[in-house]
Amino acid sequence: MFASPGQAPVSLTPAAIAQIAALMEREGAAGFRIGVKKGGCAGMEYTMEVAAEADPMDIVVEAGPAKVLIAPLAQMFLLGTEIDYEEGLLETGFKFRNPNVVDSCGCGESVKFRDPAEG
Repeated sequence: MFASPGQAPVSLTPAAIAQIAALMEREGAAGFRIGVKKGGCAGMEYTMEVAAEADPMDIVVEAGPAKVLIAPLAQMFLLGTEIDYEEGLLETGFKFRNPNVVDSCGCGESVKFRDPAEG
């Protein structure tokens, strides 16, 4: 819907591919759905869930054994995003390096996106 022809709207690091593939296998899922919703102190939050099947309007990004399903309402907010998975002493989880983010809260759980009207 919002992707450029021949170019995936998001990219996955090897660590993200491995983690998504492991989640899909463990849950018997068809993919890992990523979206956004209103919430948090900065205005928007990423959502992530294993999905039993792709929605007809999802953009499907395949990287090796990992399949990411991008929810329709999230597509314009995620263009150009790199998804990583990091394990650390205090924090472990998916990290979104998103060029469309203009601000985030102190805890990093919510973000503010560039206004699409600004181009």
